[in-house]
Amino acid sequence: MDIPWLYDIVILFLLSIGVTIACNKMKLPTTVGFLLTGVLCGPSLLGIIQDRTGIGHVAEIGVAMLLFTIGMELSGDALNRLKRPVFLGGGLQLGLTVLAVAGLVKLYGLSWQKGVFWGCLAALSSSAIVLRIMQERAATSTPAGRLSLAILVFQDIMVAPMMLGVPLLAGILELSFKNALFSVLQVGAVLGGVLLFARYGLHRLMEVVVRVRTREILLLTTLGLCMGMALLTSSLGLSLSLGAFLAGLMLARSQYSMSVIAGILPYRDVFMSLFFISVGMMLNLDFFNDHFFSIILITALFIIVKALLTLPSVLMQGYPLRTGLIASLTLAQVGEFSFVLAASGMKADLLDMYEYQFFLGVSVLTMMLTPGLIAAAPRLAALAAAGCGKTQAARKGGAEETSGCSLEDHLIIVGFGLSGKHLAQAARELSIPYIILEMNPETVNRYQGKEPITHGDASQPVVLEYLCAEKARVLAIIISDPSAVRAITIEARRMNPNLHIVARTRFVTEIGPLRNLGANDVIAEEFETSIEVFSRVLTQYLVPSQDIDNFAARFRQENYRLLRRLAVTVNPLDMVAHRLPDMGVQTIRLAADSPLCAASLAECALRKKYGVTVIAIHRQGTVDASPGPDTHFEADDIVYLFGQTDRLYTVRPLFAGSKGGARVTSGKIGTSVAS
Repeated sequence: MDIPWLYDIVILFLLSIGVTIACNKMKLPTTVGFLLTGVLCGPSLLGIIQDRTGIGHVAEIGVAMLLFTIGMELSGDALNRLKRPVFLGGGLQLGLTVLAVAGLVKLYGLSWQKGVFWGCLAALSSSAIVLRIMQERAATSTPAGRLSLAILVFQDIMVAPMMLGVPLLAGILELSFKNALFSVLQVGAVLGGVLLFARYGLHRLMEVVVRVRTREILLLTTLGLCMGMALLTSSLGLSLSLGAFLAGLMLARSQYSMSVIAGILPYRDVFMSLFFISVGMMLNLDFFNDHFFSIILITALFIIVKALLTLPSVLMQGYPLRTGLIASLTLAQVGEFSFVLAASGMKADLLDMYEYQFFLGVSVLTMMLTPGLIAAAPRLAALAAAGCGKTQAARKGGAEETSGCSLEDHLIIVGFGLSGKHLAQAARELSIPYIILEMNPETVNRYQGKEPITHGDASQPVVLEYLCAEKARVLAIIISDPSAVRAITIEARRMNPNLHIVARTRFVTEIGPLRNLGANDVIAEEFETSIEVFSRVLTQYLVPSQDIDNFAARFRQENYRLLRRLAVTVNPLDMVAHRLPDMGVQTIRLAADSPLCAASLAECALRKKYGVTVIAIHRQGTVDASPGPDTHFEADDIVYLFGQTDRLYTVRPLFAGSKGGARVTSGKIGTSVAS
C-alpha cells in the first residue's frame, strides 16, 4: 500500500524532533525549529520531500485550527475586561504600522495596494513565540506583558478582516452591483443561519454531547463544527480560516468551551507545526546567500521601525517609557499569520517570488532574534529611560523636588495590587505615613483622591526623589516585574543606604541576587506558598497547630541558611549576623487568655524552657527596657523577644493563647526575618 504523503509526514516529524531539540539547547523558539526543518527538507537543501502541495494542504488545516482556538479565546467578557489596551493600544499599533509601511512602499514606487498589504504583513507579531517566552520568564503579569498580550489579541482579531481584504487589494474581487448583491445576500443568509444555530441549537447540541460523557464524541463534534464552518465559508468563495474563526466565536459562548478547547489543542499544535515546516520549505537558500547583507540590513531596520511604531500605542495609555520600550521590543518580529497573509498575497499577485523570498528571510531572522530581544529589553529600556529621565530632570530644573511629597520616616508602596492594598490599609489604620506608586494609569485614576497614590516608574531616580525616598523608612516593592524589582532596589539603595527595602519575588532563586543588590527582606511567593500548602494539608490530618508551627519554623530556618549562603556580605552588620547565626528579634502581642498573663518573667522561665529572652515590654505607651525577673505580664502587652529563629516561631502559640495566632513582626540582626 503506497501512501507518498504519509512517507513525507513521517520524515518531517522525525527530522523536526532532532531540529527542535537542538534549537531548545540554543534557547531558540520551537517555531524556529519547525522553520529550519522545512528549510532542511526543502528543494534548496536536501530536497527529500516530494509532495509539497499535499503538505501545504495539510498545513492549511493547522491555520484554520489556530484561528478556531483564537476565536474561542476571544469571548465577549475577555474583550470587555481588556477593551482599552486591546482596542486603543492594538488599534494604534496596527494603524500606525500599516500607514507608515504603506507610505514607505509608496515612496519606493510601488502601488498603494501593495503598500497596505506590506503594512499588514509588518504589523502582525508572533503570538506563539511571544506568549511562550513570556510564560517561561514569568512575565505575563507584568505591565509590559499585559500590554503585549492586549496588542496581540487585537492583531488576532484583525486577521480575518485582513484575509478578506486581500482579494479587494488585489483587484480580483468582482464588484458589479448584481454580483455584489447576490454575494451579500448569500453570505447574509448563511451567516444568519449560523447565528440562529449558535443562539438556539448549539447549546442543546453540546449539552447532548457532553451528557454522553465520551471524550471522543466531544472531540468529533468540535472538529465537525470547526471544519464544517470552514468548508461552508470556502464554498462561498471565502477562506477556510474565516469559517474556523467564526466557529470558534460561536463555541466561545458555550459553557463547555474550556472542555472543547482542551481537546483540540494537541491537534492544532501538530497541524501548525506542519504549517511552519511548509513555510520553511519555501525559503530558497541560494537567494538568502546572494542577498545576505541586504536581508540583514532590512531585518535590523524592521526591528527598529516596528519597535518605534509600537511605542506610541503604549505611551498613549499613560505608561512610562521603560514599559513602552519593553513591550515594543517584545513585539518586534513577524507573526505566524503574516505567513498566511503572504501565501494569500502570492496567489493574488500582490507578492512576486523575489519579494516573497525577501519576506521569508527577514521573517525567520526576526523570529530567531526574538528570545534575545525579549531578554535584553529590560536592560535596553532601563538605559534609554535613565537617559531620558536625566534630560527631563535637567529641563525641569529641579521642579520635581518642590512638587514631591513632604513626608518623612514614611512607607513607600510600589505596586497597588492586592498586596499593596492590604499594606496600605494596615498603614492607614496604624497611622503610618505612606505614599503609593503605581504604573497602571487606570488604577491611579480609580484611587485618585481616595489614597495618596501617584503614577510613575520607581526605577527612575527622579521618581524616587519625588517620593522622598532619601527620607523614607521602608520601601515595599510589590510588583510582578523581576527586572523592575532589581532596578528599583539598586536605585533606592544608592539613594538611601539606611532605607529598609522589602521586595516580593516569585521564585526562591531570585532571593540571593536581590539581597546582593541591597534588599533587606525578600519574600518569595514560591516558598511562602509551599509553607501555606503543607500547613493546610497537615490541618486536615488533625496535626496539632504547635507541630505545624514547628515544621514551618524549621523550614523557614533552613531557607534563611540558604539565603546567607546565597547572599554576599556587603556591610559590617552582616558580619554580626554571621557571628550570631539564626538570631532574630520578634514582637508579639500577649493574648488575654494566654497562660503567661499575670505570671512573672521568673515564673515563665522562657529562657530556660524555650531559649528566648524578653528584652523589652511595651505597655500603655511606655517601654520597659530590660525588664527584671519580677516583672509581670499583662494582657495586650507587646513583648520583644530575642533568640534563634526557630525558637521564636515555636514560642508564638504560647503568647497567642487559645486563638492560635498573634500579631507578629519579625526582624533579624543584619538580615531580617520574613514572617
